[in-house]
Amino acid sequence: MPEPILNDISHRRYNPLRGSWVLVSPHRTKRPWQGQEEAATETTLPVYDPSCYLCPGNKRAAGDVNPQYESTLVFVNDYSAVKEVQPDYESADTDGSLSSLFLQAESVTGKCYVVTFSPSHNLTLADITLSAILLVIKTWTDLYNAHLSPSSPLVSAAAPTALPPSTGRDRTIRPNAQYRYMQIFENKGAAMGCSNPHPHGQIWTTTSLPEEPAIELEQFKKYHREQGGCHMLEDYAKLEIEKAERVVYQNRGFVALCPWWATWPFEILIIARQHRRALTDLLFEEKEQLAEIMAEVTRRYDNLFETQFPYSMGLHQAPLEGSELEIECSYFHIHFYPPLLRSATVRKFLVGYEMMAEPQRDITPEQAAERLRGSGGVLYRKKMEEQHNNRYSE
Repeated sequence: MPEPILNDISHRRYNPLRGSWVLVSPHRTKRPWQGQEEAATETTLPVYDPSCYLCPGNKRAAGDVNPQYESTLVFVNDYSAVKEVQPDYESADTDGSLSSLFLQAESVTGKCYVVTFSPSHNLTLADITLSAILLVIKTWTDLYNAHLSPSSPLVSAAAPTALPPSTGRDRTIRPNAQYRYMQIFENKGAAMGCSNPHPHGQIWTTTSLPEEPAIELEQFKKYHREQGGCHMLEDYAKLEIEKAERVVYQNRGFVALCPWWATWPFEILIIARQHRRALTDLLFEEKEQLAEIMAEVTRRYDNLFETQFPYSMGLHQAPLEGSELEIECSYFHIHFYPPLLRSATVRKFLVGYEMMAEPQRDITPEQAAERLRGSGGVLYRKKMEEQHNNRYSE
């Protein structure tokens, strides 16, 4: 375990992924709570909702009708954050002018997709089967491979893609330009701004390399250079498995842990135990192991406070287009950022000091990991359903 004194004193922890620090205040967990409480998440959704734009056979916002799909569905977002085609932009400001220093802008194009995880409106990643999660991972992989640059070192490892058939506007599902990065993510729950409870995620591809993966990639390159070609997250995963203090769950291919530097109370990082640059590198059995560990994480989240635990989850992996060094130094991992702090109705806010100075947390990652380790087993909703059925069968 960490030095015992760290459980009682305020201290800072270093985040090597960002080259930044987080303030830890474990003594504050003893203070009384008089802050805002969030309403518990809805758990009585129907299997099919005729008003849901993601359910099979329903009409979406732009008028297209969903097919009667049975596993995953991919379509171009009706309200994409970036445009595929737009006028070029080039600043008229001359180099060295104040405007060129302070008023910088660059054009970004791309394509945004929606990926449903299941045709059932009332399920989440914590509910669906491992085989269903495996289909989600396959869909992510196919889309990633379809967008890889022909010059990427990953192309030789990429299996032929089998993108789902498309109709209407979705005929544009295949890329018509080379993008730099693909961000795969899921916002679960109204607390994370999710407007539709139907299980789904998003994929944004852009001509730019976004800030968070760009910062991580620079840190990976620095570590690779300074540590004789070693990979930061491979070494970190090995260390955490040896110490077993912050590990929540592990299998042969991956480890899920509350990182030493976590900002969010029950933040989890899933790391490939061996160097894998992207989804493309994963063997079939490793994809099965990834499905298993994602199911374990999401089920433990829901069991912790017996609620549909909200979070933002995102995959970080190699850019679609990049130098050999960038691709080689990239390392596949998944971030889970959940806001809940004390119960199903009390959440953490990044405000005040955290906006003006640096991130801060109360409960330590070690305490969070211990609680999540103890939250395994059958999903609480299934237990409640079994108890309900037994009561009415007596």
